[in-house]
Amino acid sequence: MYFAGVDLGGMGIKTGIIDESLTLCCKTSLPTNPHRGFDKIIADMAESITMLAQGNGIAINQIAGIGIGIPGFAHNGLATAVNLHWFDVPLEAQLKARVNAPVYVDNDATAAAVYEYRLGALAGSRVGVLLTLGTGVGSGIIIDGKPFSGAHGMGGELGHIEIVPDGIPCVCNNRGCLEAYSSASALIRRARMIIMERPESMLYHQTNGDPNNATAKLVFDCAKQGDFLSCAIIDEYVKYLAMGIGSIENILDPDIIAIGGGVAAAGDFLLDKIKIACEGKGVFYGKKYSDIRLAAGGNDAGIAGAAMLSLH
Repeated sequence: MYFAGVDLGGMGIKTGIIDESLTLCCKTSLPTNPHRGFDKIIADMAESITMLAQGNGIAINQIAGIGIGIPGFAHNGLATAVNLHWFDVPLEAQLKARVNAPVYVDNDATAAAVYEYRLGALAGSRVGVLLTLGTGVGSGIIIDGKPFSGAHGMGGELGHIEIVPDGIPCVCNNRGCLEAYSSASALIRRARMIIMERPESMLYHQTNGDPNNATAKLVFDCAKQGDFLSCAIIDEYVKYLAMGIGSIENILDPDIIAIGGGVAAAGDFLLDKIKIACEGKGVFYGKKYSDIRLAAGGNDAGIAGAAMLSLH
């Protein structure tokens, strides 16, 4: 028995198949080309699963379930992903009609959280939270071993906790969201300001004075070398992230919070700062609620985690 997983993004359709031991047996990818109609993308997903199985000696009737992680949310089998221009797309029904197997659709960060619960940093948790710090701030919640997506599929959008009243505009059309302050995009925004305003800075010299060359990794690299302005950017970033984590702790009381996404590549340098900033954030006399740790999943966590949605 096997389970197929699809990590659907704006750039690529990543497909993989896991076996009953949760081992990723095979994988493939192809471009999404999101300007096409959703029916063509769904057809590509179905063909990708079928060809991957056949190419690796797996009969299609051995696929017991298909999980799809999408950059949005799903409810009653209908998928909404704004960056794909999808609104209430019948993803579950259309894919099931093309590949005769049960289909499960959820947010891509939720799929990654399922992986972390099964094989990674959230293993053994009763209430586990994954925060993915990338272009935005994604999140997945696992409660008693099951992914939590709320009553309408939109639960767990922790990146859109408001931490600053009337703050920086967010892509969700609200203001002051955690994502607006603690995403890689937020780091890059601050770095570009420094580059434009402080020509004596290390960031200016490392980018040849071009703000478009700024990256989140560069800010961390400069901070690790002791650059004062880069350290100030990181400290501000972590301050806001800790505000969000404090709210998450007070709402969900998770035993583990895992930090993933591209920004988490900064490793213990970032993690140590987060832990210090989160000290005393709990409402009960400064009690520390959560074990905050780095996520374990690598590049294939989204694919494997999507496949594992079938197990729930």
